[in-house]
This record gives sequence, structure tokens and C-alpha cells, in this order.
Amino acid sequence: MDECRHANILIINQNTDRVRCRHCHLTIKAEDLDDGYCPECFSERGIRRSDFEKIVSVDKAPAQYRCEDCGAMLHPQMAEKPPLQE
Repeated sequence: MDECRHANILIINQNTDRVRCRHCHLTIKAEDLDDGYCPECFSERGIRRSDFEKIVSVDKAPAQYRCEDCGAMLHPQMAEKPPLQE
């Protein structure tokens, strides 16, 4: 079985901007607000509320890395090393 050299690495950033509805407190990614209103308030109460507060992420977790060729999740230290030489 050939071992993958992880030559094509993708950086996965999990720190995305999140917002919280000031009424029902649903926390959601800002990019998931397709129509600009809270989906929870709309589905439960039929009200289109767009009153959100931005959530600041205090967790500065390191980025994760994934090999595009084999799909393996890599440890950050592995991704920083140069590729193996033949």
C-alpha cells in the first residue's frame, strides 16, 4: 500500500463569525442566515426577527489541516514540516 505524502494540504478554519438572536438566543453562523432573520423565531412564532448580537470567539483553537489527496486529518505540527524526500 502506498503511503500518502500529504502534498496537498487544506487549512480548515473553525473560527467563523457567529451571531445570537436577542429574542430566542439561537446561536448560528452569520453565513447561514440566508434571509437575514432568525430561522428559529420564524419557525416557532412566525415572526421575522433580525435583531442579532455578534459572538466573539474567545477560544483561539489552532487551525486544523486535512490532506486533499487521502482525506486524513493532520496534526498541526505535521502540516508545518517539509514533505519527505525520496
